[in-house]
Amino acid sequence: MKEAIKMVVFDMAGTTVNENNIVYKTLRNAINTVGGYELTLTEVLAHGAGKEKLQAIKTVLKNTLKLVDDELAQRMFTLFLAELGHAYEMEEIYPNANAEQLFAVLKDRDILRVLNTGYDRKTAESLLKKLNWQVGKDVDALITASDVPRNRPYPDMIERAMQQFEIADPGAVVKIGDSIIDIQEGQQAGCGLSIGITTGAHTVAQLTSANPDYVINDLLEIVPIIEKYTITSQVG
Repeated sequence: MKEAIKMVVFDMAGTTVNENNIVYKTLRNAINTVGGYELTLTEVLAHGAGKEKLQAIKTVLKNTLKLVDDELAQRMFTLFLAELGHAYEMEEIYPNANAEQLFAVLKDRDILRVLNTGYDRKTAESLLKKLNWQVGKDVDALITASDVPRNRPYPDMIERAMQQFEIADPGAVVKIGDSIIDIQEGQQAGCGLSIGITTGAHTVAQLTSANPDYVINDLLEIVPIIEKYTITSQVG
């Protein structure tokens, strides 16, 4: 018998947060400025989306330029961090469509709402501040790339959230994100459902390639999925 859903773990940028790809545009600019390259945003998103950002740079360099250079990647990362704060000050950040409505629905059903992200904690908290989202009110927890030893696709962030709320069975957890690596993270954690959403980095075809349980186009589509899963758990 499956266990009813107790927690939904959401990615941030592209899933619950609409920041118009500020992070990945800044990442692309840092890579191109330091390296003298002309990589496109599409290339950066294809290979870097969802990853901790230094690892994202290394992955982009390796997959687009066949280049492995940790010192170069570190210089790009340093510039990225310096420019990101300014970018956030200049640009508007919004909740993704229906994110706040979904948070309210889940709260009414006593389902925990956890944000996890490839950002470091400082960056993630600056996003929450701009959105006026508070941990303990709008969401129940924030787990970031700098909080755990290993980042996506490893399950460390989800496992940290489970430990925090004393959830033993990953089958009671749903993971949702806009990139392949989000889906892989949920799968490696053993989540009951790993769901892709088309509002961010990757296309339907890219998301489907990771064999998610569902691919959705709007966050509220998760509600009937959870209801169906809960009914199945009760009669299974």
